Amino acid sequence: MKGFLDSWRRLGLASRLALGIGVLALVVFAVVATVLVTSMRDYLGKRLDEQLTMIEIDQTKRLQHSYDMPPRGQGQNGPKAPYGWYTSVFQVDGGTAKPKGEGSLPENSGPLAEVARDVPLADAAGGTAHPELFRTVYLEGMGVYRVRACPVQANDVLVMAAPREDLDNTARRLMLVLGAAFILALAVLVFVGRLVLRRGLRPLSDMAATAQHITSHDLTRSADLPVRVSGRGGGVEVDELRTAFNRMLEHIDASLAARAAADERLRRFVADASHELRTPLTSIRGYADLFSYAAANEPAERDAHLVKIREETARMSVLVDDLLLLARLDSADVEAPVRLSPTDLAAIVRSAAEAFRVAHPDHPLESHIGGGPVWLDADPVRLRQVLDNLLANVAAHTPPGTPATIRLDTSPGWAAVSIVDEGPGIPPAHQSRIFDRFYRVDDSRSRRSGGAGLGLAVVQLLVAAHGGMVELHSAPGRTEFVVRLPVPSEAK
Repeated sequence: MKGFLDSWRRLGLASRLALGIGVLALVVFAVVATVLVTSMRDYLGKRLDEQLTMIEIDQTKRLQHSYDMPPRGQGQNGPKAPYGWYTSVFQVDGGTAKPKGEGSLPENSGPLAEVARDVPLADAAGGTAHPELFRTVYLEGMGVYRVRACPVQANDVLVMAAPREDLDNTARRLMLVLGAAFILALAVLVFVGRLVLRRGLRPLSDMAATAQHITSHDLTRSADLPVRVSGRGGGVEVDELRTAFNRMLEHIDASLAARAAADERLRRFVADASHELRTPLTSIRGYADLFSYAAANEPAERDAHLVKIREETARMSVLVDDLLLLARLDSADVEAPVRLSPTDLAAIVRSAAEAFRVAHPDHPLESHIGGGPVWLDADPVRLRQVLDNLLANVAAHTPPGTPATIRLDTSPGWAAVSIVDEGPGIPPAHQSRIFDRFYRVDDSRSRRSGGAGLGLAVVQLLVAAHGGMVELHSAPGRTEFVVRLPVPSEAK
Protein backbone atom coordinates (compact mmCIF):
# COMPACT_ATOMS: atom_id res chain seq x y z
CA MET A 1 0.00 0.00 0.00
CA LYS A 2 2.81 2.37 0.88
CA GLY A 3 4.58 1.61 -2.40
CA PHE A 4 1.39 2.34 -4.29
CA LEU A 5 0.99 5.68 -2.51
CA ASP A 6 4.62 6.58 -3.26
CA SER A 7 4.13 5.73 -6.93
CA TRP A 8 0.93 7.76 -6.99
CA ARG A 9 2.69 10.79 -5.48
CA ARG A 10 5.42 10.58 -8.11
CA LEU A 11 2.90 10.80 -10.94
CA GLY A 12 2.38 14.11 -12.67
CA LEU A 13 -0.83 16.08 -12.39
CA ALA A 14 -1.88 15.18 -15.94
CA SER A 15 -1.39 11.46 -15.26
CA ARG A 16 -3.31 11.69 -11.99
CA LEU A 17 -6.21 13.48 -13.63
CA ALA A 18 -6.25 11.04 -16.55
CA LEU A 19 -6.26 8.03 -14.21
CA GLY A 20 -8.93 9.65 -12.07
CA ILE A 21 -11.08 10.23 -15.14
CA GLY A 22 -10.41 6.63 -16.19
CA VAL A 23 -11.55 5.24 -12.83
CA LEU A 24 -14.66 7.40 -12.95
CA ALA A 25 -15.36 6.30 -16.51
CA LEU A 26 -14.84 2.66 -15.48
CA VAL A 27 -17.45 3.01 -12.76
CA VAL A 28 -19.85 4.67 -15.19
CA PHE A 29 -19.20 1.99 -17.83
CA ALA A 30 -19.80 -0.78 -15.27
CA VAL A 31 -23.09 0.76 -14.20
CA VAL A 32 -24.18 1.25 -17.82
CA ALA A 33 -23.20 -2.30 -18.76
CA THR A 34 -25.02 -3.73 -15.76
CA VAL A 35 -28.15 -1.77 -16.59
CA LEU A 36 -28.02 -2.76 -20.27
CA VAL A 37 -27.41 -6.45 -19.63
CA THR A 38 -30.07 -6.59 -16.92
CA SER A 39 -32.57 -4.78 -19.12
CA MET A 40 -31.81 -7.06 -22.07
CA ARG A 41 -32.11 -10.18 -19.87
CA ASP A 42 -35.45 -8.99 -18.49
CA TYR A 43 -36.69 -8.11 -21.97
CA LEU A 44 -35.72 -11.49 -23.39
CA GLY A 45 -37.24 -13.22 -20.34
CA LYS A 46 -40.55 -11.44 -20.90
CA ARG A 47 -40.49 -12.35 -24.57
CA LEU A 48 -39.87 -15.99 -23.62
CA ASP A 49 -42.77 -15.87 -21.14
CA GLU A 50 -44.99 -14.38 -23.82
CA GLN A 51 -43.95 -17.08 -26.26
CA LEU A 52 -44.65 -19.78 -23.66
CA THR A 53 -48.05 -18.25 -22.96
CA MET A 54 -49.04 -18.08 -26.63
CA ILE A 55 -47.99 -21.67 -27.36
CA GLU A 56 -49.59 -23.04 -24.20
CA ILE A 57 -52.87 -21.27 -24.91
CA ASP A 58 -52.93 -22.85 -28.36
CA GLN A 59 -52.04 -26.27 -26.91
CA THR A 60 -54.70 -25.89 -24.22
CA LYS A 61 -57.39 -25.27 -26.85
CA ARG A 62 -56.24 -28.29 -28.85
CA LEU A 63 -56.23 -30.51 -25.79
CA GLN A 64 -59.67 -29.40 -24.65
CA HIS A 65 -60.97 -30.06 -28.17
CA SER A 66 -59.41 -33.51 -28.18
CA TYR A 67 -61.18 -34.38 -24.92
CA ASP A 68 -64.54 -33.83 -26.64
CA MET A 69 -63.74 -35.94 -29.74
CA PRO A 70 -62.83 -39.64 -30.00
CA PRO A 71 -59.13 -40.06 -30.77
CA ARG A 72 -58.19 -41.26 -34.26
CA GLY A 73 -54.57 -41.70 -33.44
CA GLN A 74 -52.21 -41.50 -30.54
CA GLY A 75 -50.38 -38.54 -31.87
CA GLN A 76 -53.43 -36.34 -31.85
CA ASN A 77 -54.08 -36.58 -28.10
CA GLY A 78 -50.66 -35.36 -26.92
CA PRO A 79 -49.49 -31.72 -26.74
CA LYS A 80 -47.01 -30.43 -29.30
CA ALA A 81 -44.00 -28.20 -28.53
CA PRO A 82 -41.18 -26.53 -30.52
CA TYR A 83 -37.88 -28.28 -30.95
CA GLY A 84 -35.84 -28.41 -27.77
CA TRP A 85 -38.82 -27.65 -25.54
CA TYR A 86 -40.54 -30.05 -23.21
CA THR A 87 -44.27 -30.32 -22.78
CA SER A 88 -46.63 -32.77 -21.15
CA VAL A 89 -49.95 -33.10 -19.36
CA PHE A 90 -49.72 -34.06 -15.72
CA GLN A 91 -52.57 -35.56 -13.78
CA VAL A 92 -52.61 -34.18 -10.26
CA ASP A 93 -54.21 -36.40 -7.67
CA GLY A 94 -53.69 -36.45 -3.90
CA GLY A 95 -50.66 -34.17 -3.94
CA THR A 96 -48.88 -36.13 -6.67
CA ALA A 97 -48.44 -35.34 -10.35
CA LYS A 98 -47.99 -38.03 -13.00
CA PRO A 99 -47.53 -37.63 -16.76
CA LYS A 100 -50.67 -38.39 -18.75
CA GLY A 101 -50.84 -39.34 -22.37
CA GLU A 102 -48.26 -38.45 -24.96
CA GLY A 103 -45.73 -35.69 -24.51
CA SER A 104 -42.05 -34.92 -24.42
CA LEU A 105 -40.31 -35.10 -21.06
CA PRO A 106 -36.68 -35.16 -19.95
CA GLU A 107 -35.26 -38.12 -18.12
CA ASN A 108 -35.56 -36.25 -14.84
CA SER A 109 -39.06 -34.79 -14.92
CA GLY A 110 -39.37 -34.36 -11.17
CA PRO A 111 -38.97 -30.52 -11.25
CA LEU A 112 -41.73 -30.30 -13.89
CA ALA A 113 -44.03 -32.50 -11.79
CA GLU A 114 -43.44 -30.19 -8.79
CA VAL A 115 -44.50 -27.20 -10.84
CA ALA A 116 -47.68 -29.04 -11.99
CA ARG A 117 -48.50 -30.01 -8.42
CA ASP A 118 -48.26 -26.34 -7.29
CA VAL A 119 -50.89 -25.09 -9.75
CA PRO A 120 -54.13 -24.10 -7.87
CA LEU A 121 -56.68 -26.40 -9.52
CA ALA A 122 -59.59 -25.41 -7.32
CA ASP A 123 -59.93 -22.09 -9.10
CA ALA A 124 -60.01 -23.86 -12.41
CA ALA A 125 -62.60 -26.36 -11.24
CA GLY A 126 -64.72 -23.57 -9.80
CA GLY A 127 -64.92 -21.93 -13.16
CA THR A 128 -62.92 -18.86 -12.31
CA ALA A 129 -60.18 -17.40 -14.50
CA HIS A 130 -57.53 -19.97 -15.42
CA PRO A 131 -54.57 -19.60 -13.13
CA GLU A 132 -51.08 -19.87 -14.50
CA LEU A 133 -47.74 -20.43 -12.85
CA PHE A 134 -44.28 -19.42 -14.11
CA ARG A 135 -41.14 -20.82 -12.57
CA THR A 136 -37.49 -21.19 -13.45
CA VAL A 137 -36.08 -24.65 -12.70
CA TYR A 138 -32.85 -26.49 -13.21
CA LEU A 139 -32.96 -29.85 -15.00
CA GLU A 140 -29.98 -31.98 -14.21
CA GLY A 141 -27.82 -32.48 -17.24
CA MET A 142 -30.06 -30.18 -19.29
CA GLY A 143 -29.58 -26.74 -17.82
CA VAL A 144 -31.94 -23.96 -16.75
CA TYR A 145 -35.50 -23.95 -18.13
CA ARG A 146 -38.36 -21.53 -17.94
CA VAL A 147 -41.58 -23.43 -17.04
CA ARG A 148 -45.22 -22.40 -17.46
CA ALA A 149 -48.05 -24.54 -16.07
CA CYS A 150 -51.81 -24.08 -16.36
CA PRO A 151 -54.86 -26.38 -15.85
CA VAL A 152 -56.67 -27.73 -18.89
CA GLN A 153 -59.21 -30.07 -17.32
CA ALA A 154 -60.32 -30.86 -13.78
CA ASN A 155 -57.09 -32.42 -12.48
CA ASP A 156 -55.06 -32.16 -15.68
CA VAL A 157 -52.26 -29.57 -15.86
CA LEU A 158 -50.35 -28.66 -19.01
CA VAL A 159 -46.66 -28.01 -18.33
CA MET A 160 -44.33 -26.52 -20.93
CA ALA A 161 -40.59 -25.88 -20.40
CA ALA A 162 -38.38 -23.71 -22.64
CA PRO A 163 -34.58 -23.65 -22.32
CA ARG A 164 -32.99 -20.37 -21.17
CA GLU A 165 -29.66 -21.25 -22.71
CA ASP A 166 -30.11 -18.97 -25.72
CA LEU A 167 -31.25 -16.14 -23.49
CA ASP A 168 -28.28 -16.54 -21.15
CA ASN A 169 -25.87 -16.88 -24.07
CA THR A 170 -27.24 -13.67 -25.60
CA ALA A 171 -26.82 -11.85 -22.28
CA ARG A 172 -23.27 -13.15 -21.86
CA ARG A 173 -22.41 -12.23 -25.44
CA LEU A 174 -23.78 -8.73 -24.89
CA MET A 175 -21.75 -8.43 -21.69
CA LEU A 176 -18.57 -9.49 -23.49
CA VAL A 177 -19.17 -7.05 -26.33
CA LEU A 178 -19.92 -4.21 -23.95
CA GLY A 179 -16.91 -5.07 -21.79
CA ALA A 180 -14.56 -5.14 -24.79
CA ALA A 181 -16.00 -1.88 -26.14
CA PHE A 182 -15.81 -0.19 -22.76
CA ILE A 183 -12.22 -1.35 -22.14
CA LEU A 184 -11.19 -0.05 -25.55
CA ALA A 185 -13.01 3.22 -24.96
CA LEU A 186 -11.44 3.49 -21.50
CA ALA A 187 -7.94 2.98 -22.88
CA VAL A 188 -8.53 5.59 -25.59
CA LEU A 189 -10.04 7.96 -23.03
CA VAL A 190 -7.09 7.66 -20.64
CA PHE A 191 -4.49 7.99 -23.41
CA VAL A 192 -6.12 10.88 -25.24
CA GLY A 193 -7.17 12.51 -21.96
CA ARG A 194 -3.59 12.45 -20.71
CA LEU A 195 -2.36 14.08 -23.92
CA VAL A 196 -5.07 16.75 -23.75
CA LEU A 197 -4.43 17.38 -20.06
CA ARG A 198 -0.68 17.67 -20.57
CA ARG A 199 -1.28 20.17 -23.33
CA GLY A 200 -3.80 22.06 -21.22
CA LEU A 201 -1.47 22.09 -18.19
CA ARG A 202 1.52 23.27 -20.20
CA PRO A 203 0.96 26.90 -19.09
CA LEU A 204 1.33 25.71 -15.49
CA SER A 205 4.65 24.12 -16.42
CA ASP A 206 5.69 27.43 -17.98
CA MET A 207 4.83 29.20 -14.73
CA ALA A 208 6.86 26.66 -12.78
CA ALA A 209 9.79 27.22 -15.14
CA THR A 210 9.44 30.97 -14.65
CA ALA A 211 9.47 30.51 -10.88
CA GLN A 212 12.59 28.34 -11.18
CA HIS A 213 14.23 31.04 -13.28
CA ILE A 214 13.38 33.63 -10.64
CA THR A 215 14.99 31.51 -7.91
CA SER A 216 18.20 31.44 -9.96
CA HIS A 217 18.13 35.24 -10.28
CA ASP A 218 20.49 37.03 -7.88
CA LEU A 219 18.27 39.64 -6.28
CA THR A 220 21.12 40.93 -4.11
CA ARG A 221 22.82 42.47 -7.13
CA SER A 222 19.79 43.65 -9.03
CA ALA A 223 16.19 44.12 -7.92
CA ASP A 224 14.94 43.98 -11.51
CA LEU A 225 12.73 41.01 -12.43
CA PRO A 226 12.41 41.04 -16.22
CA VAL A 227 10.90 37.53 -16.27
CA ARG A 228 7.18 37.26 -17.05
CA VAL A 229 4.92 34.37 -17.98
CA SER A 230 4.00 34.51 -21.65
CA GLY A 231 1.90 32.34 -23.91
CA ARG A 232 -1.76 31.81 -24.56
CA GLY A 233 -4.30 29.04 -24.18
CA GLY A 234 -5.29 26.86 -21.29
CA GLY A 235 -8.76 28.25 -20.80
CA VAL A 236 -10.19 31.12 -18.83
CA GLU A 237 -8.94 29.80 -15.48
CA VAL A 238 -5.36 29.44 -16.71
CA ASP A 239 -5.51 32.93 -18.25
CA GLU A 240 -6.65 34.33 -14.91
CA LEU A 241 -3.86 32.45 -13.13
CA ARG A 242 -1.31 33.70 -15.68
CA THR A 243 -2.50 37.28 -15.24
CA ALA A 244 -2.45 36.99 -11.46
CA PHE A 245 1.04 35.47 -11.59
CA ASN A 246 2.36 38.31 -13.75
CA ARG A 247 0.72 40.87 -11.48
CA MET A 248 2.39 39.21 -8.52
CA LEU A 249 5.75 39.42 -10.30
CA GLU A 250 5.13 43.08 -11.09
CA HIS A 251 4.27 43.72 -7.44
CA ILE A 252 7.41 41.89 -6.31
CA ASP A 253 9.43 43.81 -8.88
CA ALA A 254 8.01 47.12 -7.67
CA SER A 255 8.54 46.16 -4.03
CA LEU A 256 12.13 45.14 -4.68
CA ALA A 257 12.74 48.35 -6.59
CA ALA A 258 11.22 50.38 -3.77
CA ARG A 259 13.34 48.51 -1.24
CA ALA A 260 16.47 49.04 -3.33
CA ALA A 261 15.64 52.74 -3.60
CA ALA A 262 15.01 52.90 0.16
CA ASP A 263 18.34 51.19 0.83
CA GLU A 264 20.05 53.62 -1.50
CA ARG A 265 18.39 56.56 0.25
CA LEU A 266 19.43 55.11 3.59
CA ARG A 267 23.05 54.76 2.46
CA ARG A 268 23.01 58.28 1.08
CA PHE A 269 21.32 59.51 4.25
CA VAL A 270 23.94 57.86 6.47
CA ALA A 271 26.76 59.22 4.32
CA ASP A 272 25.32 62.75 4.30
CA ALA A 273 24.49 62.67 8.00
CA SER A 274 27.97 61.44 8.78
CA HIS A 275 29.46 64.22 6.68
CA GLU A 276 27.22 66.88 8.19
CA LEU A 277 27.96 65.76 11.73
CA ARG A 278 31.65 65.31 11.10
CA THR A 279 32.12 68.93 10.00
CA PRO A 280 30.95 70.61 13.24
CA LEU A 281 32.61 67.92 15.35
CA THR A 282 35.89 68.54 13.55
CA SER A 283 35.49 72.26 14.09
CA ILE A 284 34.68 71.77 17.79
CA ARG A 285 37.71 69.53 18.25
CA GLY A 286 39.95 72.02 16.45
CA TYR A 287 38.71 74.98 18.48
CA ALA A 288 39.06 72.93 21.67
CA ASP A 289 42.67 72.19 20.80
CA LEU A 290 43.27 75.85 20.08
CA PHE A 291 41.59 76.74 23.37
CA SER A 292 43.92 74.40 25.26
CA TYR A 293 46.97 75.83 23.50
CA ALA A 294 45.78 79.39 24.13
CA ALA A 295 44.89 78.82 27.78
CA ALA A 296 47.86 80.98 28.82
CA ASN A 297 47.13 83.65 26.21
CA GLU A 298 44.90 86.64 26.42
CA PRO A 299 41.28 86.17 27.58
CA ALA A 300 39.94 87.73 24.37
CA GLU A 301 41.47 84.96 22.28
CA ARG A 302 40.05 82.25 24.57
CA ASP A 303 36.61 83.88 24.38
CA ALA A 304 36.73 83.89 20.59
CA HIS A 305 37.48 80.14 20.57
CA LEU A 306 34.60 79.51 22.98
CA VAL A 307 32.22 81.46 20.74
CA LYS A 308 33.23 79.32 17.77
CA ILE A 309 32.72 76.15 19.81
CA ARG A 310 29.24 77.34 20.85
CA GLU A 311 28.32 78.18 17.22
CA GLU A 312 29.38 74.77 15.94
CA THR A 313 27.58 73.08 18.84
CA ALA A 314 24.40 75.00 18.08
CA ARG A 315 24.62 74.10 14.39
CA MET A 316 25.11 70.43 15.27
CA SER A 317 22.16 70.59 17.70
CA VAL A 318 19.92 71.98 14.94
CA LEU A 319 21.06 69.19 12.61
CA VAL A 320 20.39 66.50 15.24
CA ASP A 321 16.98 68.01 16.00
CA ASP A 322 16.07 67.93 12.30
CA LEU A 323 17.21 64.30 12.03
CA LEU A 324 15.14 63.32 15.05
CA LEU A 325 12.12 65.15 13.65
CA LEU A 326 12.48 63.38 10.33
CA ALA A 327 12.70 60.03 12.13
CA ARG A 328 9.50 60.83 14.04
CA LEU A 329 7.74 61.86 10.84
CA ASP A 330 8.82 58.61 9.16
CA SER A 331 7.37 56.57 12.05
CA ALA A 332 4.12 58.51 12.38
CA ASP A 333 2.17 55.28 13.02
CA VAL A 334 4.21 54.68 16.19
CA GLU A 335 4.64 58.23 17.53
CA ALA A 336 2.44 61.19 16.60
CA PRO A 337 4.77 63.82 15.02
CA VAL A 338 2.31 66.70 15.50
CA ARG A 339 -0.09 67.69 18.25
CA LEU A 340 -3.22 69.15 16.67
CA SER A 341 -5.24 71.90 18.30
CA PRO A 342 -7.39 74.82 17.07
CA THR A 343 -4.87 77.25 15.57
CA ASP A 344 -5.15 80.67 13.93
CA LEU A 345 -3.06 80.37 10.78
CA ALA A 346 -3.18 84.13 10.15
CA ALA A 347 -1.54 84.83 13.51
CA ILE A 348 1.24 82.32 12.78
CA VAL A 349 1.91 83.83 9.34
CA ARG A 350 1.97 87.33 10.82
CA SER A 351 4.38 86.29 13.59
CA ALA A 352 6.73 84.52 11.15
CA ALA A 353 6.82 87.56 8.87
CA GLU A 354 7.67 89.90 11.72
CA ALA A 355 10.44 87.61 12.96
CA PHE A 356 11.91 87.42 9.45
CA ARG A 357 12.00 91.21 9.11
CA VAL A 358 13.87 91.51 12.39
CA ALA A 359 16.36 88.74 11.59
CA HIS A 360 16.93 89.72 7.94
CA PRO A 361 16.52 93.46 7.50
CA ASP A 362 18.43 93.29 4.19
CA HIS A 363 15.57 91.25 2.63
CA PRO A 364 12.42 93.35 2.27
CA LEU A 365 9.30 91.28 2.92
CA GLU A 366 5.73 92.24 2.04
CA SER A 367 2.84 90.47 3.73
CA HIS A 368 -0.76 90.09 2.57
CA ILE A 369 -2.55 88.31 5.37
CA GLY A 370 -5.95 89.92 5.76
CA GLY A 371 -7.67 91.05 8.92
CA GLY A 372 -9.63 88.01 10.13
CA PRO A 373 -8.41 84.75 11.70
CA VAL A 374 -8.16 81.49 9.75
CA TRP A 375 -8.83 78.61 12.12
CA LEU A 376 -7.70 75.05 11.45
CA ASP A 377 -6.58 71.99 13.38
CA ALA A 378 -2.80 72.12 13.43
CA ASP A 379 0.32 72.11 15.56
CA PRO A 380 1.24 75.82 15.90
CA VAL A 381 4.89 75.08 16.72
CA ARG A 382 5.36 72.88 13.65
CA LEU A 383 3.50 75.29 11.36
CA ARG A 384 5.77 78.09 12.54
CA GLN A 385 8.76 75.83 11.82
CA VAL A 386 7.45 75.27 8.27
CA LEU A 387 7.17 79.02 7.61
CA ASP A 388 10.54 79.78 9.27
CA ASN A 389 12.27 77.15 7.09
CA LEU A 390 10.75 78.54 3.89
CA LEU A 391 11.61 82.13 4.80
CA ALA A 392 15.13 81.11 5.85
CA ASN A 393 15.46 79.44 2.45
CA VAL A 394 14.66 82.81 0.84
CA ALA A 395 17.33 84.56 2.92
CA ALA A 396 19.93 81.87 2.22
CA HIS A 397 19.51 81.58 -1.56
CA THR A 398 18.80 85.14 -2.70
CA PRO A 399 21.19 88.08 -2.69
CA PRO A 400 20.62 90.94 -0.22
CA GLY A 401 17.93 93.38 -1.27
CA THR A 402 15.84 90.72 -3.09
CA PRO A 403 12.13 91.48 -2.53
CA ALA A 404 9.94 88.72 -1.08
CA THR A 405 6.23 88.36 -0.40
CA ILE A 406 4.18 86.19 1.96
CA ARG A 407 0.46 85.81 1.27
CA LEU A 408 -2.41 84.02 2.96
CA ASP A 409 -5.41 83.03 0.83
CA THR A 410 -8.45 80.91 1.62
CA SER A 411 -10.83 78.86 -0.50
CA PRO A 412 -13.62 76.41 0.41
CA GLY A 413 -11.97 73.72 2.49
CA TRP A 414 -8.41 74.98 2.05
CA ALA A 415 -5.97 77.66 3.19
CA ALA A 416 -2.86 78.52 1.14
CA VAL A 417 0.30 80.31 2.30
CA SER A 418 2.47 81.52 -0.60
CA ILE A 419 6.09 82.67 -0.19
CA VAL A 420 7.46 84.34 -3.30
CA ASP A 421 10.93 85.78 -3.93
CA GLU A 422 12.45 87.47 -6.97
CA GLY A 423 15.77 85.65 -6.73
CA PRO A 424 17.65 83.67 -9.39
CA GLY A 425 15.25 80.70 -9.17
CA ILE A 426 15.87 76.98 -9.01
CA PRO A 427 17.14 75.22 -12.17
CA PRO A 428 14.59 72.77 -13.59
CA ALA A 429 17.02 69.84 -13.20
CA HIS A 430 16.99 70.30 -9.43
CA GLN A 431 13.30 70.98 -8.84
CA SER A 432 12.27 67.29 -8.77
CA ARG A 433 14.71 66.56 -5.92
CA ILE A 434 14.50 69.80 -4.02
CA PHE A 435 12.56 68.13 -1.16
CA ASP A 436 15.02 65.22 -0.78
CA ARG A 437 16.99 64.96 2.41
CA PHE A 438 20.49 66.46 2.34
CA TYR A 439 19.90 67.64 -1.20
CA ARG A 440 21.26 71.03 -2.10
CA VAL A 441 21.57 72.85 -5.38
CA ASP A 442 25.07 73.89 -4.29
CA ASP A 443 27.14 70.70 -4.56
CA SER A 444 30.18 72.29 -3.02
CA ARG A 445 28.60 71.88 0.44
CA SER A 446 29.51 75.46 1.24
CA ARG A 447 27.85 76.79 4.35
CA ARG A 448 27.57 80.21 2.75
CA SER A 449 24.43 79.34 0.79
CA GLY A 450 22.51 77.18 3.24
CA GLY A 451 22.47 74.50 5.89
CA ALA A 452 22.51 70.73 5.74
CA GLY A 453 19.75 70.38 3.16
CA LEU A 454 17.10 69.15 5.57
CA GLY A 455 14.88 72.23 5.77
CA LEU A 456 12.67 71.55 2.75
CA ALA A 457 12.45 67.83 3.59
CA VAL A 458 11.17 68.78 7.04
CA VAL A 459 8.71 71.23 5.45
CA GLN A 460 7.24 68.60 3.14
CA LEU A 461 6.81 65.95 5.84
CA LEU A 462 5.33 68.39 8.38
CA VAL A 463 2.80 69.68 5.87
CA ALA A 464 1.91 66.10 4.88
CA ALA A 465 1.44 65.26 8.58
CA HIS A 466 -1.19 68.05 8.67
CA GLY A 467 -2.96 66.56 5.64
CA GLY A 468 -1.69 69.26 3.28
CA MET A 469 0.74 69.60 0.40
CA VAL A 470 3.65 71.79 -0.74
CA GLU A 471 3.98 73.07 -4.30
CA LEU A 472 7.00 74.60 -6.02
CA HIS A 473 6.86 76.95 -8.99
CA SER A 474 10.22 78.37 -10.02
CA ALA A 475 11.65 80.21 -12.99
CA PRO A 476 14.49 82.71 -13.37
CA GLY A 477 13.48 85.81 -11.43
CA ARG A 478 10.67 84.21 -9.45
CA THR A 479 10.36 81.28 -7.03
CA GLU A 480 7.13 80.42 -5.23
CA PHE A 481 6.44 77.88 -2.49
CA VAL A 482 2.75 77.25 -1.78
CA VAL A 483 1.68 75.46 1.42
CA ARG A 484 -1.91 74.17 1.22
CA LEU A 485 -3.62 73.09 4.43
CA PRO A 486 -7.14 71.69 4.94
CA VAL A 487 -9.64 73.88 6.81
CA PRO A 488 -12.58 72.27 8.64
CA SER A 489 -15.95 73.02 7.07
CA GLU A 490 -17.25 74.62 10.26
CA ALA A 491 -14.23 76.93 10.56
CA LYS A 492 -14.75 80.56 9.70
